[in-house]
Amino acid sequence: MKHTSVNNNGLVLLGCGKMGSAMLQGWLAEGVSPSSVYILDPHPSDWVKSLIADGVTVNGDLPTSPAVCILAVKPQMMGDALPSLQALGNSTTLFISIAAGTPISSFEDVLGTQTPIIRAMPNTPAAVGRGITALIGNAHINADQMDMADDLLAAVGQTVRLEDESQMDAVTAVSGSGPAYVFHLIETMAAAGEAQGLSAELAMALAKATVAGAGDLAEKADEDPTQLRINVTSPGGTTAAALDVFMDAETGFPKVVKQGIKAAADRSRELGK
Repeated sequence: MKHTSVNNNGLVLLGCGKMGSAMLQGWLAEGVSPSSVYILDPHPSDWVKSLIADGVTVNGDLPTSPAVCILAVKPQMMGDALPSLQALGNSTTLFISIAAGTPISSFEDVLGTQTPIIRAMPNTPAAVGRGITALIGNAHINADQMDMADDLLAAVGQTVRLEDESQMDAVTAVSGSGPAYVFHLIETMAAAGEAQGLSAELAMALAKATVAGAGDLAEKADEDPTQLRINVTSPGGTTAAALDVFMDAETGFPKVVKQGIKAAADRSRELGK
């Protein structure tokens, strides 16, 4: 049964900020028992404190051999927080890290080289159950552990499995950082609408709904995004006029987006060294 090993042996969550809370909300809704959850967080939110009444342990003693330990603190805080979990390394406990830019080898250095570790890259739409998380494990991961990680991270959206950890920099650049690019698109569409005479409120409402709706359609439609674009573009019409600008090979999206994603991937590689 899904989450059986978690309910039997326990789940430790190191860090319960926005991403940790979004995941925990999903797990509890999916049947993870509150009494099997152990949260370590120096500044627990009121919501986290309220879970103590349901049986969640906050900043208390940990089980000796939990099924899984999720590392959900910011990368810069990981160095301080991780040693407290050293005793769980080199054993059967699965570690899942969602710390951006931190390679598996960094965790092996602290926890031990025999520790089963999965590195995951979720993104912020996880907060509304619409995230996508890429997963890659080290040599000590078995199929059941990968399935468990998949199940846990599927609580906040879709999951994909990578073939190699080196792909994580590109994933970071496309989906990890990607929501910010889309938010900026919404900002710029709204500002452009305002420049054409709409009120700021109306322009923003149109831009938000259009981007959200188009994204939903892109996921649910049978056609691919190229065909969906063609479907909306009448020859010589208004959409075509805009796309002539946006699709320009030198000044439009193709060049600018490629440059931006390359810059993000390069920065991810730098941070991982």
